[in-house]
Amino acid sequence: MRQLVIWMTALVLTSCNSPEKADSSKVSVLPYYEEATFTPKWYDEKSLPPDFHQIPEFSLVNQLGEVITEETIHGKIAIVDFFFTSCPGICPKMTENMTLVQNEFLKDDFVILLSHSVTPDFDNTAILNEYAEKKGVIAGKWHLLTGDRSEIYSLGRNAYFAEEDLGLLKGPDDFLHTENFILLDGNRQIRGIYNGLNKTSVNQLIEDVKTLRQSL
Repeated sequence: MRQLVIWMTALVLTSCNSPEKADSSKVSVLPYYEEATFTPKWYDEKSLPPDFHQIPEFSLVNQLGEVITEETIHGKIAIVDFFFTSCPGICPKMTENMTLVQNEFLKDDFVILLSHSVTPDFDNTAILNEYAEKKGVIAGKWHLLTGDRSEIYSLGRNAYFAEEDLGLLKGPDDFLHTENFILLDGNRQIRGIYNGLNKTSVNQLIEDVKTLRQSL
């Protein structure tokens, strides 16, 4: 799986460069990603192609009923995932690990979290707000998003490349379910993908956010 390859690469770098801290690897530059294989592309800002993949415009609603758009995350680092409040499986662990990220950057206004409900017809603002209160989600820092199902699924599959089922064609009625966390820079470009169920991978995400933060 692509995120496993990235995670294993991080472990190799760690063992070579920082033996005293084996759970993450501090790097000075992050790659860019533009398609579902998550093949890293290395550019500096001046050499980045002008048409390089970028998360498109969107308009969704958070747990407080506030409209969240691409302008909300403009110039900020965003950590993105997909979940649903009634999920009995992987979502509780993902939420627990996303809480670690929230708390790490709680006082940093340039880091924002976006969790998209994949059952938006059920997860209305009231249900999302109740879930937020139960899980310790901090308003303004972490947005639980609902809205048009087709828009959320298009973002997940075509913009964030969030699913693992590479090569499998899926229709609009097929369920979207993934454990991945996706890292965006201030230009809404993908800079990393991480296993949201794995603490080592989440620790690597935290280190990579710190790397991006230096460029803002």
